[in-house]
Amino acid sequence: MGIRKITSSALPTRFGKFNIVGYEVKTGKVKSSYVVLVKGNLSGTIAPLVRIHSQCLTGDVFASTRCDCGDQLKVAMKAIRKEGRGAIIYHPEEGRGIGLLNKLLAYELQDQGIDTVEANAKLGFNADERDYSACGEILKDLGISNVRLLSNNPGKVKALERSGIQVLERIPIEVEPSRSTKHYLKTKKDKLGHLLSNV
Repeated sequence: MGIRKITSSALPTRFGKFNIVGYEVKTGKVKSSYVVLVKGNLSGTIAPLVRIHSQCLTGDVFASTRCDCGDQLKVAMKAIRKEGRGAIIYHPEEGRGIGLLNKLLAYELQDQGIDTVEANAKLGFNADERDYSACGEILKDLGISNVRLLSNNPGKVKALERSGIQVLERIPIEVEPSRSTKHYLKTKKDKLGHLLSNV
């Protein structure tokens, strides 16, 4: 795997001013684009807040209430604004790594009464197909070796530690469940091992 920083520029947002950094990640012959939002000086004695946020077009852009993804992204941006420093890696693996159109096929199956894990299995995928190895390499390129990770997913903690990033603290990023997300969040907790206290 090879990573290359392509560009960096200012990005004013509703949650304050960030820098947006673009990376090209090459795995074999496949190239992927990663985006990182960075706020403040990431070096220092206190490890920065870091969020690995998997791409979710429906939640992040269209404000879908089938999931809590868009809400988690906003919570992370607010937390980093309050802290004054931190980074969000926007991980381009839609639908837990199965891709956008397969995710929409999974939605169709879920409309028939099965959960997200069962839908993935019916489509021939694992419950979670994501690979976070590029995220660790990007953090190293940013000069980060220790993080306080904004996540409910123990898999992200393990993946970063495997890549040589020390997770000093896992900070929950829970959003109050709604009627439309309660079953989805319970599936995350019961079948994917996500650390959720409010479902």
